[in-house]
Amino acid sequence: MPELIANKRDGKVVNEAQIKQIIERFADGRIPDYQMSALAMAICLRGMSFDETVALTLAMRDSGEVMRFDDIDGTKVGKHSTGGVGDKVSLALIPLVASCGVIVPKMSGRGLGHTGGTLDKLESIPGFRIDLSPAEFRRQLRTLGCAIIGQTKQLAPADKKLYALRDVTGTVESIPLITSSILSKKLAEGTDALVLDVKCGRGAFMKTEKSAKELARNLVRVGRLAGKQVSAVLTDMNTPLGYAVGNAIEVIEALRFLHGQGPNDLEAVTFALGAEMLILGGVAKNRTQALRQLQDALRSRAALATMRKLVRAQGGDPTVVDEPDRLALSKARGSVDAEKDGYVGEIDPLGIGYASMALGAGRQRADDAVDPGAGIQLRVTRGDAVRKGQPLATLYAARRSLVDRARERVSEAFSLRATKPPPRSRIIGTVRR
Repeated sequence: MPELIANKRDGKVVNEAQIKQIIERFADGRIPDYQMSALAMAICLRGMSFDETVALTLAMRDSGEVMRFDDIDGTKVGKHSTGGVGDKVSLALIPLVASCGVIVPKMSGRGLGHTGGTLDKLESIPGFRIDLSPAEFRRQLRTLGCAIIGQTKQLAPADKKLYALRDVTGTVESIPLITSSILSKKLAEGTDALVLDVKCGRGAFMKTEKSAKELARNLVRVGRLAGKQVSAVLTDMNTPLGYAVGNAIEVIEALRFLHGQGPNDLEAVTFALGAEMLILGGVAKNRTQALRQLQDALRSRAALATMRKLVRAQGGDPTVVDEPDRLALSKARGSVDAEKDGYVGEIDPLGIGYASMALGAGRQRADDAVDPGAGIQLRVTRGDAVRKGQPLATLYAARRSLVDRARERVSEAFSLRATKPPPRSRIIGTVRR
């Protein structure tokens, strides 16, 4: 191991057999954390070739269980987002795509820090179960075409160990390590194809368009070298997505989208990702046909019906699908109002995300509890004209003191300007190779 660390430090290539042996020994404890941390730093500074990144990805994938769905007819297409504020896309996208005939197995995570988690959002629906057994998961995919569950501990355990080290050793921001971390888990989920939402901007992990494109290209190329069909959509995360940030409050917005009443930016991102999933899933020949199918599924309420079945199948109360406002929001409430006339410029997603976390909607540590009814309802979006005293956002929390403490941070997140800012698309581009 010391020789391999030195080789990578000096920019030399580590071969496939060596990488496989490193991951095997790290996963079972034979390689200590300090040596793996040193190797991660060497990779962070020197990088990895595509062949090395593919080898690392596959080795981490094979460190645990690899699911197979060969007995289920049809192309299985997964979806992954690099995380953002107000990102409730999966809640709307999965039933929408499944209603068009694509099989969507989805394993999601919980929120940590300023970004929310799909599982926390779904658990705000009374009775909703995310802990389906493998047999239940498989049966639901076969009968309904989609299921959303928590990621099992058996999937890519080496990645979990390595990520914990990277988080405390300054080695998170490495394109090869990010690529192998994301793909090792997604490849272990047993999908045939994968569509990635790579977010870019102040509220995203990748802050610049250049770095987001580099990550997207790496993910697509490595995923394809690993034998999967992969495409990535680059989306803007310089402002929160939609108007709702939290758990139940985001479910409400996603359900309203399925009723045909969603915000335009949520529709843009959902349709862009959905079109890629339909094409990779083999049910649409091109983007035009795919968009038409998605619009038809929304208009005919087929997507809404699939969501109703999904909630019922996983133990949730299906009446909330038809009546989203049945989901309770926290009782302590407060408003943030405009301090002057003007136009809404940027709405800082980090400020909104951290304020939502402080209200109780997020967690600082993995074992923190969340308040499903806490969150922030934005009343305006970028480019809107506002008058002094007009509400910009409504805050929800379990206690008034939490609202009072978060109010200043939410207020600071809004930038008001004298002139209307130019429009900006949520879709930056698509990477397919």
